[in-house]
Amino acid sequence: MSPSKLPIVVAIPTKNEAENIARTVRSVIDHFEAVVVVDSDSTDETCKIAAEEGAEVVPYTWDGGYPKKKQWCLDHVHPQIPWLLFLDGDETPSPELLAELRHCFSRPLKVAAFDIPLGYWFAGRRLRHGYTIVKRALLDRTRCHFPVLGDLDAPGMGEQEGHYQPIAEHVWRLKSPIEHEDLDPVRTWFDRHNRYSDWEAWLEHHPEVKEEIRQAKTRQGQLFHKAPFKPLVSFAYAYLYKRGFLDGRAGFDYALAMSFYRWQIGLKAREGEPSEAGRPGVTVARVTIR
Repeated sequence: MSPSKLPIVVAIPTKNEAENIARTVRSVIDHFEAVVVVDSDSTDETCKIAAEEGAEVVPYTWDGGYPKKKQWCLDHVHPQIPWLLFLDGDETPSPELLAELRHCFSRPLKVAAFDIPLGYWFAGRRLRHGYTIVKRALLDRTRCHFPVLGDLDAPGMGEQEGHYQPIAEHVWRLKSPIEHEDLDPVRTWFDRHNRYSDWEAWLEHHPEVKEEIRQAKTRQGQLFHKAPFKPLVSFAYAYLYKRGFLDGRAGFDYALAMSFYRWQIGLKAREGEPSEAGRPGVTVARVTIR
């Protein structure tokens, strides 16, 4: 192990990230012991660009079951290095985070995982206020795992684990962010969240799986999981309570987009409810109009 590099392997799950991947690999290649792009049959130049920037490229094909992609990374990507940092193909560690990690790893660690806030970019602008996303992105693989849930029939997620955290007993939250800056057009955000809302709506009709996922969320996520009127609560929380309005138009657009996402989930869930005719014990009169 190089004395100048953090004893961490960076795993970057990708599929068609040619627009972003060079910047992501460059941000970590000189700071971490290993950098591995785990690619799911990209049809663009993601793999070529990543390799040119010095990353190891590993192909991944999902078999339709568990483990899904991130747990597969924990099981197979440089397993001799206990600590693994997940980065999306459009994410980079901030200089402050690199310094904080060096401080943490300069002494023995008792925690099993680190929660890291995201410095979120939306429509080309860095948001300084509003809703803060926190990812359990840095894991000691010997003491962490992603839960196995009954959601394989759910639409929307596929090979990726859903919106829940890996399981770890001792977790510490870091102060410095991962910068999440997607260079793709904003329509790709809506494309992704349209798929995600399919998964979330499916959960509304499978309460046993929904409860399993609730338990694998952060405390904040668990509270919001039970909140009524989620579109309105989401907007009021991000734009007013968390002062998203200080980010100007971008803050309004993001708060509104997240509110719309919550509305999509509710609408799709209601659309998927069984009709009166299909409910047990309900008889529907048939009326013929002459």
